Amino acid sequence: MSRSKPPVKYCSQCGHEVELKTPRGDSLPRHVCTDCGMIHYLNPKIVTGCIVTSEQKILLCRRAISPRYGLWTIPAGFMELGETVQDAAARETWEEAYADAVIDELFGVYNIPRVSQVYVIFRAHLKTPEFSPGEESLETELFSEQDIPWDELAFKVVRVALEQYFTAVRESDMRPFVGDIIS
Repeated sequence: MSRSKPPVKYCSQCGHEVELKTPRGDSLPRHVCTDCGMIHYLNPKIVTGCIVTSEQKILLCRRAISPRYGLWTIPAGFMELGETVQDAAARETWEEAYADAVIDELFGVYNIPRVSQVYVIFRAHLKTPEFSPGEESLETELFSEQDIPWDELAFKVVRVALEQYFTAVRESDMRPFVGDIIS
């Protein structure tokens, strides 16, 4: 497994240069300030979102931003400091679809080591039937399984999660899923 890290050149604490070395008591190389000794930990980003349902259909958003402009996705995005994953998922649903989502349960956790991301996806439902495109969406729509634009989904993790969701519904097995997206 690759543990490539983006380069850190300067310390965010004091502004001096950093060097890549393994600090005492650690097992991995870290960016360490040559002056104040601050260790800069670079960790995966948490992406959280929802498979939002209404009348057995799934809410999707057509992206108005890069990457993957114009393709469809579930409402999801990066967590902010001070948020819970549930709060972040509900916020992203509001920002992308002006939809008031009620978080039901954890659906799945997807590790994507290639891009240093972890997706935390919840099952949710619309509190009210209203929704419309937010700033980051060109359009929003409810889709039944057969009408989902499968060839126009923005990210592999979205496709995998939706496929697993529909299988879980058919099998009446909503246990949370944990897995990896490798390619």
